[in-house]
Amino acid sequence: MTGTYDKYAAVERTIDFKERRYIEELRILTKATAIDCLIDDRFERIIYVIKPGDMGLAIGKNGDNIKKMSRVLGKRIEMVEFSEDRGQFIANMFKPAKVTDVLFGEPGEPVTILVLERGDFGLAIGKGGLTIGKARLLVRRFFGKDIGDIAIPGEGDE
Repeated sequence: MTGTYDKYAAVERTIDFKERRYIEELRILTKATAIDCLIDDRFERIIYVIKPGDMGLAIGKNGDNIKKMSRVLGKRIEMVEFSEDRGQFIANMFKPAKVTDVLFGEPGEPVTILVLERGDFGLAIGKGGLTIGKARLLVRRFFGKDIGDIAIPGEGDE
């Protein structure tokens, strides 16, 4: 079940001063536009949500802009491209894992992520839970939901 939602605000979000500063720093250094920014102290990283079409600018040739941002800000930098299609947006959070479907379920139920194969399952979790942690933060922030299972279609069916 995928669908679109109103531009950048499915859930009311606030961006504090520090996040606004990081967004402006990204714009100055890369000319790319971020629509949101999360500071993840647990993994000492900054997660940018990049305007559709600006990922190339944000990343830079050979990842040069990400490296430059990391040096300037002193933290690991991660980027996710925004999409108005909520399923695609969530799939973008798990790249390079191949997400085949995102099941939203009823209100109050967690989101289920379906990946193509076993190798994608490991990528979706990420080393030390890095990728799933990023996705959990963003899904809570943008949709007010939690991520439940990551599953491979056809495996674990009852």
